[in-house]
Amino acid sequence: MVMSIFLILLLVAAMIATVVALVRGIVIFLKTNHENIARGGDVSASGMRQNKMMQARIMFQAIAILIVILLLVLGGHGASGGQ
Repeated sequence: MVMSIFLILLLVAAMIATVVALVRGIVIFLKTNHENIARGGDVSASGMRQNKMMQARIMFQAIAILIVILLLVLGGHGASGGQ
């Protein structure tokens, strides 16, 4: 029971981190496009920030998925004992 609560809290934290990384990546993307249109230049520095935020989002999503799998496996052991 304590482990499940801990994993649920970790899952919520991973989900929040995913949303934050996604929103930050989108904001950087929109800002970069606006600046790029205004000056017609290269977006290498901003492009790198975008890339890092999207990589962080993917990592947080993977962590969230692994936590869900752990919850399902742990929950499966408790459910199978009653059948």
